[in-house]
Amino acid sequence: MTKRIYIFSPSSAVRNKAAVRRGIARLKALGHEVEVDPDVFATHMRFAGDDATRLAAIERAAASGADVAIITRGGYGLTRLLPALPYKAIAKAVDRGTQFVGLSDFTAFQNAVLARTGRITWSGPSVGEDFGVEGEPDEIMQACFEDLVEEQGEGTGWQLPRAEARTQPLQAQGVLWGGNLAMLAALVGTPWLPQVKGGILFLEDVSEHPYRIERMLTQLLYAGVLQKQKAILLGHFTNWEPVPHDKGFRLATVIEWLRGQVKAPVLTGLPFGHVPTKVCLPVGAKVRLAVEGRDAFLLWGHL
Repeated sequence: MTKRIYIFSPSSAVRNKAAVRRGIARLKALGHEVEVDPDVFATHMRFAGDDATRLAAIERAAASGADVAIITRGGYGLTRLLPALPYKAIAKAVDRGTQFVGLSDFTAFQNAVLARTGRITWSGPSVGEDFGVEGEPDEIMQACFEDLVEEQGEGTGWQLPRAEARTQPLQAQGVLWGGNLAMLAALVGTPWLPQVKGGILFLEDVSEHPYRIERMLTQLLYAGVLQKQKAILLGHFTNWEPVPHDKGFRLATVIEWLRGQVKAPVLTGLPFGHVPTKVCLPVGAKVRLAVEGRDAFLLWGHL
């Protein structure tokens, strides 16, 4: 079934235009009607246009009537727009059926929308870095996106590392929220961080050394955020290099430390982050987490 997809750039400037054009072509090849925002390739310093330009792009995405509004790329730029976002228009767009999709810097948008309106958006692929790759896009990513577009997605699953296999089944229900760790840490103390109690928090990041990841987790811990969650799901933390000063300090060290700070289970391996294989996750939706042995499932259909 043909769906309408609106492509816009709310954050960093698109430097790899060829990738975005490949992504547009692939979405069209899947049978979708694609509309590209007129300022999708705008530039102003490191941004996809100045603040007014990017706000106008968001407003056009909300007014487009599209089934999906998806970003070209993340980067940086949305946090400076949060006070001026057209929250009423975004909420109306979601209510009409527009699914806002993105990741990375888009985490700021998603959590601000959840905090201000309670509406659900989707953590998922971007046009350039996912659909615009050279070669074939990841099959799982594409299948999950198509499920979202066709409104057929009801959950996702993955396998935990052997060391995390549970001898007793785990069941938990709560609001799924989160995204990029750096963006969430930056929202602490602002009106744009959702106050989710009894939630299921998912986290990922890129180009952050484990000590920085620990520092940001510490910020969420000391702000009282982590203690309120029923579960913490860790996706991928990629594109960092150990240094001699670490002396054995690594990501596994951080995860072990985190588990000593909170009562909620901390599960790893969630297929999400700055990686080719990523699922689509409904930010703000009530979900059920089920774990048995190494098999973990997040379910949001028919709850």
